[in-house]
Amino acid sequence: MTAIKSDSNPDKRGRAKPDNYLENWIERQSLVESMIPIIGKFHREKNVRILLYGIPLISLSVIEIMQTHRTVREVEENELSEYESSMILASLDKLDLGPSQIDIGILAAAFMFDDHGQNLDQFVEEQVKKAIGNHQPVLKKPQDVVLFGFGRIGRLITRLILEDTGAGETFSLKAVVVRKSKSEDLLKRAELMRRDSVHGPFKGTIRVDEESITLIMNGNPVKFIYSNDPEEIDYSKFEIKDAILIDNTGVARDEKGLSKHLKSKGISKVLLTAPTKGGLKNIVYGVNHKDISDKDLILGAASCTTNAIVPLLKAVSEEYGIDNGHVETVHSYTNDQNLIDNYHDKARRGRSAALNMVLTETGAANAVSQVLPELDGKLSANAIRVPTPNVSMAILNLHLEKETKVGELNNFLRQTAFHSIYKDQIDYTNSPEIVSSDIIGSRFGCVVDSQATICNRKNIVIYAWYDNELGYCVQLLRVLKKMAGIKYIRLPLFL
Repeated sequence: MTAIKSDSNPDKRGRAKPDNYLENWIERQSLVESMIPIIGKFHREKNVRILLYGIPLISLSVIEIMQTHRTVREVEENELSEYESSMILASLDKLDLGPSQIDIGILAAAFMFDDHGQNLDQFVEEQVKKAIGNHQPVLKKPQDVVLFGFGRIGRLITRLILEDTGAGETFSLKAVVVRKSKSEDLLKRAELMRRDSVHGPFKGTIRVDEESITLIMNGNPVKFIYSNDPEEIDYSKFEIKDAILIDNTGVARDEKGLSKHLKSKGISKVLLTAPTKGGLKNIVYGVNHKDISDKDLILGAASCTTNAIVPLLKAVSEEYGIDNGHVETVHSYTNDQNLIDNYHDKARRGRSAALNMVLTETGAANAVSQVLPELDGKLSANAIRVPTPNVSMAILNLHLEKETKVGELNNFLRQTAFHSIYKDQIDYTNSPEIVSSDIIGSRFGCVVDSQATICNRKNIVIYAWYDNELGYCVQLLRVLKKMAGIKYIRLPLFL
C-alpha cells in the first residue's frame, strides 16, 4: 500500500505488520527501558542532551518515549522505531562525548536513508565527531537565576530550569521573590509546585525547610525571599552573584520599572516574561535571538501568542511572501479576567471567564511588526478568550504574493517543522481528531493543524495550536540560555 499524503489520516497509512503484536510491543518496550539509564547518564555525567526529532528524552517515561517514536512515524512518514534509535544510542555510548545535543531520531532516519557505505558505528562516529573528546564546559560556572514572582509562568519555568540543570553545570536557581501572604506561605507554595491542575504532578521531590525559608527541589536549595519592593533586596546576602532575574509578575514592563532590579546587589540582567514597552528588545527565540548582545541588560520574551505566530509567519513570508492578513487568536482565559462578573478596567474582561467567550484586543499585530519589520502594517489581529484553562489557537488568514495548493502548503509546513531552522518552534500534526487538550505539554511555539489548512490560490488559512503556558516557557528558557551564554553543539550537523 502506498503511504498516504502528509495531510491525510495517519492511521490509514500502510506499513509492515509484525507476526505477533504483543511480542513486538514487549520487545520495543524492553529496548526503551534499556535506553533510559544511558540517556540519564549522558545528561548528568557528560552534559549530553539526547533528543528525538527535537524532543528531549531526559524527562520522559518508557511509554512517552514510545509514543514519541510513533508520532514521528506518523508525521514524518518514515519507519523510525525503537530498534533503530536504541542502536544509535548504543553506538553513542561507545564514544567519548562532551557537552552537546544529539538527535538520535534524525541520526537513525539519516542512516536508513543513506548510510554512506558505512556500518552503524562508523556512521554515528562520523556524524558526531565534533563532540568526541570535546569536554569544554558550556559555562565556566553555573548561571545564577532568580525568579521575581511565582505564578503560573514562574512555577513552570522552575520545572524547566530544574529539568535542565542536570548535574548543575548550566543553571543554579538560587531564589524566588514573592509577597508573603500567610504564616504557611512556604508550605502552600510547595504544594502549588507539587501539583498542577493542567500540567500534572511535579517530576521530582520537594522538601520544605521552614527554618531557612527554602524549598529543596530535586536537590536544589531555592531560597524564598519576601519583599514588595525590588530595590530593597540585597541578593548578595544569599550568595547570589551576577544573576539573571526573570520577572514574571508583569507589573513593570518598561525600562524605568524593570531597571529597579538592576539596582539590587547580585542582579546583572533582567528577563521579562511579557512584551516590553518603550523600545526595549522583545525576543522571539528562533527568529531574532541573534539580536541579543552582552550589552543588553533588560530583555522581553514577548507574549505566548507572539512566540506562536512569529516563526510561522516568518517561514511563510520567506517562502511565499505575505501581502496582508489577519490573525485571530482563540485564547484560554487568564488570571487577568474575572471568574464571575465584576468590575474590570478593560472592556468585557469583567464578565465571567468561566461562562463566556470574551472578545478582547491583542497586541499581536504590533508585536509581530517589532520582530518582523517586513510585515509592518500588513497584519491586523484580535482575540477571543474562551472558557478553557490552557491551550490556545492562532488562525492566520493570509493573502500571499505567490499562489500555492493545499498539499504543497502542508508539505512545506511539515518540512519546516522537521527540517528547517524553525524546527524547535514549529510542530506539525496530521491527526484528524486533534483538540485543544491534546496540545497540553507541547514544547513548541505552535503546532500546525494540517487537517484544517485552507488554500485558495493566494488566499490561505493556517490553524496553529499552542500551549500558551509550557510552550511559551520553553521559548523563555531558550532566551535565558542565550543571555547566559549557554550554547551546545547540535548534532548531526545537517539538522
